Amino acid sequence: MLGESYAGLVNEDRPDLQKPDHSLGIEVTRAMEPRKDVATSMLKEMAGLQVNEEDREDMDNIIKSGYGYGLQEGKYVGHIEYEYWALAHPLRRIIESKVSKVGSGFYGHFDEYGLYIFCKDDLTEEEVILTMEYTSDLQRHLDIKYSKMYLSLIDRLYVCDLTQVDRLHHQTKCTSYDISRKMCREFFRKAL
Repeated sequence: MLGESYAGLVNEDRPDLQKPDHSLGIEVTRAMEPRKDVATSMLKEMAGLQVNEEDREDMDNIIKSGYGYGLQEGKYVGHIEYEYWALAHPLRRIIESKVSKVGSGFYGHFDEYGLYIFCKDDLTEEEVILTMEYTSDLQRHLDIKYSKMYLSLIDRLYVCDLTQVDRLHHQTKCTSYDISRKMCREFFRKAL
């Protein structure tokens, strides 16, 4: 979806995705607002309530694998994934933490850094722009900073160029990619 420049990434730690030549390092994290309705919805979904027959195959895959991110527009969460999301911080706090870490050199030396955030809650385009501006503002005085931020929603991926954000002039460069139900299933099955 994003092209060949991402093809050589390998799964490592600190940051999570890396090019072997250290030209790119991407930290991957998640963010979710801690709201009671989200938690209640997750519990109902995990219990298998409200599953109609056309969704049964997806539900069976979620139960078998323990993961369901992206399937059924993000309505369902697997048991393994639930623990992952339960530890998530709201978007603002997670960005503050990750910007602080990259600025301190925590992730080692790379030519370019990216921050990939799985967002359980849907964001409007305005919220995406505000998130870009907030992140850019947080790291404006840092020597080591993120040049790109990836906001992965259930049905859309935003790739934000943080080097193009000027809070005073609102210059932004952000590309969005639609993620169809078919693509979610394909990504889900490839990941397993």
